[in-house]
Amino acid sequence: MTMSATARFTLDPAFRVAPVSRRTFGTFVEHLGRCVYTGIFEPEHPAADEDGLRSDVLALTRELGISTVRYPGGNFVSGYRWEDGIGPLADRPTRLDLAWHSTEPNTFGLEEFIRWTRKAGVEPMMAVNLGTRGVQEALDVLEYCNIASGTRLSDLRIANGAKEPHGVRMWCLGNEMDGPWQIGHKNADEYGRLAAQTARAMRMVDPDLELVACGSSGSAIPTFGQWEATVLEHAYDVVDYVSCHAYYEEKDGDLGSFLASAVNMENFIADVVATADHVRAKKRSQKRINISFDEWNVWYLSRLADELPKGQDWPVAPRLLEDHYNLADAVVVGSLLITLLRHSDRVTSASLAQLVNVIAPIMTEPGGRAWKQTTFHPFAQASRHATGDVLRVEPTSPTYKTTEYGDVPVLHAVATHDEQTATTVVFAVNRSTDAPLSLEIDTRALGKTRVTEAYTLAGDDPYARNTADEPDRVSPRPNSSAVADSGSLRATLPPVSWNVIRLSHA
Repeated sequence: MTMSATARFTLDPAFRVAPVSRRTFGTFVEHLGRCVYTGIFEPEHPAADEDGLRSDVLALTRELGISTVRYPGGNFVSGYRWEDGIGPLADRPTRLDLAWHSTEPNTFGLEEFIRWTRKAGVEPMMAVNLGTRGVQEALDVLEYCNIASGTRLSDLRIANGAKEPHGVRMWCLGNEMDGPWQIGHKNADEYGRLAAQTARAMRMVDPDLELVACGSSGSAIPTFGQWEATVLEHAYDVVDYVSCHAYYEEKDGDLGSFLASAVNMENFIADVVATADHVRAKKRSQKRINISFDEWNVWYLSRLADELPKGQDWPVAPRLLEDHYNLADAVVVGSLLITLLRHSDRVTSASLAQLVNVIAPIMTEPGGRAWKQTTFHPFAQASRHATGDVLRVEPTSPTYKTTEYGDVPVLHAVATHDEQTATTVVFAVNRSTDAPLSLEIDTRALGKTRVTEAYTLAGDDPYARNTADEPDRVSPRPNSSAVADSGSLRATLPPVSWNVIRLSHA
């Protein structure tokens, strides 16, 4: 597509999908590379607070607008002993981390993480080790975190300085147990039984916990679909969510297919929902299992093998997975956010992986600066502006041909509507690599409207990046083309762009 074209859709508050779930805007902190050490935690840094937490990263975390944080992994959790990260630092052991061929000093652990979440104003989402451990260890960490007092582990928490319970509500029952790379990898029957046993035991402590069963670690995994069906056959009655994980990258210079990555995510979600609902029908169950899309991002996974330490090299916090994102990456992240919002009736929790340094929207240097990657901006804008209800939009859009997904709509969009603030927000991506897109929206159902804010993330070079020296090279700019009048909204969306248009109405 090389010439300007027009896409259209209608905004109507009656076209409601579901309320916006704040948990859609979660993220992920794993003991991997520099996410924790010299990322969120660096006691020697000039900006470190009394707990060794980087205040500059805390400020950027708050600006990013995250809601939940999944911890401590990831692959890391499948070999992790949670009790290594509590109590006096002098008593904490140093361990080998088999997941990332690194050394884990355990100077940051559960208590440091909880203090960080309190300062960041986010909800902790804990994962338990079902790789090398099982039911008892899950019960132990639950007791330590959530029982007020009067037991050995709750009193140990108090002795460690946390008088009040941590009150962790969401728990992941392991991580990517379908993956052969996972420590303690299991088949679907083995994992399904263990997940169900663990969930039942944890609910004997607290029946109101929200529990996430491991789904497939990607839709391309050979066991995808059958894995979800088997696991839910075992655990349907005792879990609330099944997880999805997906990562995307530009391959062989195919920018067009890369910009259409959300097509894969849309199909992934639809397939998992169908599988979960099939199990529901077989069980004659009244409950519905929702999706926790608790790992998603752009990740240049093809580079991983060249980065991992090998042999006798077991470094502490090596530079791993430090992808430097460009404009196109940010537009894809925005498109994936649109997908999550479009499916808010079933995707009610999600975690951008990860938060700092490791495939992350925030980058730092040890002892130095912190700055925003390009991908920071669509996430922060969606978190800030998506409130109220998600509206179903069904665009009429020109299409373009892709190698990977066939003919794909140029426009990818969603909208949210907040009656309390009388605000409707349009989030839109132009996937065209070379042409602007004219957008026309029928707004008559909203009444009299006006544009209060319109921003676009775009540029002449889709591969432009932000750096510590040029942290704002790629950042949202006002879009003066957005105009509302006489029951319509019109705007021009540049090629390879993420766009946010806020409307106010009576």
